[in-house]
Amino acid sequence: MTILAESIEHEAGEQRRGVARFAVSQGLWAWPALATLALALFSAGDPLLGTDELVTWDVGRRSMPQLWGLVQNAAAMHGAYYALMHGWMAVFGDSPMAMRLPSALAMSVAAALVAMTGCRLFGRRAGLYGGLLFALIPVASRFGQEARGCAMVVMAVMLATHLLIKALDRPGNRVLWAGYALCVASVGLLDIVALLALMGHLLAVILRARHGLRVLVPFGLSVLAGVACVVPLAVVVKGQAVKQHYWVPKPDGWGLLAIWPQVFASAVCGGAVIALAALAWRENREGAALLTGTAVAPPLVLWLASFGDASYFRYEYLVFTAPVWATLAGAGIAGVTRSWLPAAAGLAVLAVLVLPDQHRIRGTFEHDKPHNANYAGAARIVELFHRPGDAAVLVRGAPWMLDQGIRYYLPRDVKLRDVFFAKSAADNNELYPAYCPSPNKCLKDEKRIWLVVPGSGADPFAPVPPNQAAALRARYATSWTYRLSGLTVTLLQSKVTG
Repeated sequence: MTILAESIEHEAGEQRRGVARFAVSQGLWAWPALATLALALFSAGDPLLGTDELVTWDVGRRSMPQLWGLVQNAAAMHGAYYALMHGWMAVFGDSPMAMRLPSALAMSVAAALVAMTGCRLFGRRAGLYGGLLFALIPVASRFGQEARGCAMVVMAVMLATHLLIKALDRPGNRVLWAGYALCVASVGLLDIVALLALMGHLLAVILRARHGLRVLVPFGLSVLAGVACVVPLAVVVKGQAVKQHYWVPKPDGWGLLAIWPQVFASAVCGGAVIALAALAWRENREGAALLTGTAVAPPLVLWLASFGDASYFRYEYLVFTAPVWATLAGAGIAGVTRSWLPAAAGLAVLAVLVLPDQHRIRGTFEHDKPHNANYAGAARIVELFHRPGDAAVLVRGAPWMLDQGIRYYLPRDVKLRDVFFAKSAADNNELYPAYCPSPNKCLKDEKRIWLVVPGSGADPFAPVPPNQAAALRARYATSWTYRLSGLTVTLLQSKVTG
């Protein structure tokens, strides 16, 4: 009976792979890709740039030697993404839409891969439903319209997963294994934490090895080759871990449950997708095991690892599990519906249920939670009342990028010297500038200084470092103050007249 069952399963697998090849040739993947791209681009220019996007803008404009200097001191984990954006921005510019377009394209490719993977493992309908479901998940649009590396990580993990599935069916194909090794390296270079997806891949290989050991050697060699490319980066990242993640709290016991609404950017959608994913086990247990391991193991390991010196337990590092869940959920939908009509109705209902979340993620300050800083409004005030010779004190309030936020939204012809900068962040090979050790010596008798600080407290000097605040109070008086969302703009006038 066991041999007969395995024979039947093998024949069914061959039929699914044949259907998958037919579906790919018919362009089935295009519908989820187009739907994801359309939703990601819809109102993509509405949210103001957030802190991480301002880092992308700042670092992407630096020269390659400056970028290399930064990677050696900070932000090594995202160095590959910044290098890609350096080239992209040089060609397409730095408008919000231009900087966010690579993420939208990456998410659309991920949707296509969801459809192709679902077709191969569970059949044509499962692939189509999974791809369309992924397009509806709010997090696909959330990070599909943000200039940071999450979307590219999602794409790289899905491509690695898809190539592994193909390679397991054709273990003698060296091109597939080489492509898989390249994807593993790409995942690690874009986000070393995302290599946790390999745990699910390892489970799939172990299950397949029950039918023959041919897959063990090429899989092992591919993983070793891919990971070897990332080892130098891993050493640098480890040295920067505490410095870069000091502000991330260690998770508590509820963290493993509380993180899923964030991973999907919707509690309703997350619950529905995970429930549907559980039904995939009735369709193809081996395929379901591969995907479930890829979706479940990473958050568990990340949760445990975050009790060490540095915590990495942030939902952004686990967004790559969302398309994996969608692939499983597509199989679940196909298993409980035998025609397209009830499946379409179910997807339509889910689309309506997630409308509030889709609206929320396009909010003005959604990319800058919890600061909600109105950089554009502050820049507009400075632009309207600016005079030649004006200087500025733009207080970051780490980990903010307040100074870059103001400068991004200011017209490029409005030049403001930050009076307390001894060295810019780019020249400092850091994300932050070096400040004058003696603020009094850095003031150049400017008649007016724009002081922009985080928060909306009664005293605009309170967020300023004490030595800088003392220098300003001694030589400048407050002309007027304007408070906006998340920050305060104050015009300082020199006490010296005439």
